Amino acid sequence: MRPAIVPQVSEDDRSNPPLDDAPIIHLSAVVEDRVVIGTGTKVWSNVYIRSGARIGRNCVFGRNSFVDLDVVIGDCVKVQNNASLYEGVQLADGVFVGPHVIFTNDKIPRAVTPDGRLKTTDDWQLEKTFVRFGAAIGAGAVIVAGVEIGRWAMVGSGSVVTHNIPDHGLAVGNPARVIGYVSAAGARCETVDQARLLTVKEQT
Repeated sequence: MRPAIVPQVSEDDRSNPPLDDAPIIHLSAVVEDRVVIGTGTKVWSNVYIRSGARIGRNCVFGRNSFVDLDVVIGDCVKVQNNASLYEGVQLADGVFVGPHVIFTNDKIPRAVTPDGRLKTTDDWQLEKTFVRFGAAIGAGAVIVAGVEIGRWAMVGSGSVVTHNIPDHGLAVGNPARVIGYVSAAGARCETVDQARLLTVKEQT
């Protein structure tokens, strides 16, 4: 199941990465076929990555995280322990996903059809979710299917995101509401324009 070119390592090998900066996949991780993993990416213990997923360079996947069919992940993304990224999720470069974050992909989840038949892939509508460059999602947040989280936005721990979050938006609660704005470094701002200006200063 695991691409032959990817080094298989144990927990004790973390301090000795391959010299060629190839992806590192822990022995206990499962990577199905047709998965693309970029250079420098680290996949740690008990991670499960399903077929067709595309993962960029220099990413980190914490223990027990799950990446579903055809999920697309950019470069320099951090996915913490026990996070679940289901089919339909797309993460841009630089996204942070905290521990126990859950992305859903079905707005009307049912195990069976109205006549009691077990649902198949033909019986539901896949919803896509987009997280833009540099956004961060705090521990235990739930991202309801079909939303977009903007560039440098921040979602507070335990929040339930049911609507789009704008660029630099700081959203908390259930359902999550925008209560302010943050710069790229996470500094609180009163307006999105202030957050953008401060971000430019932080980047120079």
